Amino acid sequence: MARVVKVFVTLRNHWKKSTVAACALSYGGHWLYGKHCDNLLRRDACLAAREFGRQQISPQEQLKKATVILNPAACRGKANNLFEKNAAPILHLAGMEVTLVKTDYEGQAKKLMELMEQTDMLIVAGGDGTLQEVITGLLRRADHESFSKTPIGFIPLGSHNSLSESLHILSDNQVKHITSATLSILQGETVPLDVLQIKGEKEQPVFALIGLRWGAFRDVASTIKKYWYLGPLKIKAAHWFSTLREWPQVHEASVSYIAPTLRPPDLPEQKPQRPNLMYRIARRLKNYWYPPIPESPKVEEPERWDERTLSTLELSIQTQNKNPVQTVTTNCAICVRYSFCSMTSPYCPVPFPLPQEGAGFYNIDNEEYEAMSVEVRLLPRKLRFFCSAERREQLLTQVL
Repeated sequence: MARVVKVFVTLRNHWKKSTVAACALSYGGHWLYGKHCDNLLRRDACLAAREFGRQQISPQEQLKKATVILNPAACRGKANNLFEKNAAPILHLAGMEVTLVKTDYEGQAKKLMELMEQTDMLIVAGGDGTLQEVITGLLRRADHESFSKTPIGFIPLGSHNSLSESLHILSDNQVKHITSATLSILQGETVPLDVLQIKGEKEQPVFALIGLRWGAFRDVASTIKKYWYLGPLKIKAAHWFSTLREWPQVHEASVSYIAPTLRPPDLPEQKPQRPNLMYRIARRLKNYWYPPIPESPKVEEPERWDERTLSTLELSIQTQNKNPVQTVTTNCAICVRYSFCSMTSPYCPVPFPLPQEGAGFYNIDNEEYEAMSVEVRLLPRKLRFFCSAERREQLLTQVL
């Protein structure tokens, strides 16, 4: 008992050191507990992947080939370590033949996609910038019609992972988010997503999955990092200083667009059965004796373009690939609400000219581009992405 009393007396006499030690022990215990939980998540994911790897295949069937495009510089240089710890073991335990390709500099993924050979699935491990480079390089290929049928998996390893909110259930735990995204690739559930083709006057087209953003809020978002020392007040400070620098923060643009048209049906590709020999012979004889009368060419109606001049704080052209839980669907071509303009014109080109040079910068899938006159065209259901079963149902009900 005397020893216990002596310990408490010592702690009371050295209360500053005791407080620091208690804080350090509590922080260390919390950190160790978090590491233990992460290891349990990895273990459960590996056990689930091992079940996929144990499935028997026929002697004629080959192992699935997966090509992984990894950006090691994503997430402030932590992407390679995150991939090796959380995603690579799952892919290997599932019995896949994995080819890992690491990018060395910005823009290399576009060149790699132009030279890449056909594969069973394509996996992008990185953030929004890596994903945009991959789909841009893919859709610039001469054989993009056939290559775009390759299913794509997205492992969120970047600082911004906008598309991951649409494909997978959100989680505050990074390890759980990465492992669940990798397991969804093994499950094989895919969903078709729209793609925006954004083309300037001289440059090659850039392709986006989320959309194009231009305006005051975009400009403020790019300056938030400068006020990191203000902690939770950095966002408010960025908006405040931006308002002081420029008021009113009005952006003007001239938009020309075509009225919405019906989306093409998402029908599975079916090769027509070849008719039997007797039917083909009879059809050829009929065409020989009674040649078909050529039809008169159809006169196409000229496209009707609508023009509108907008003066707004922010202009955004977006797809419907957003988080289906947060997206509010609408049937109108142009929606202007609270000084926020969103254009969701299905299947129409949208020339988007700016009034003058030096009009700021765009954000295309969270990547910065110099603002210029562009033409935006929606490519409906252009690419197929792996997703979780829950998100697939939500996306299909939204897109159809």
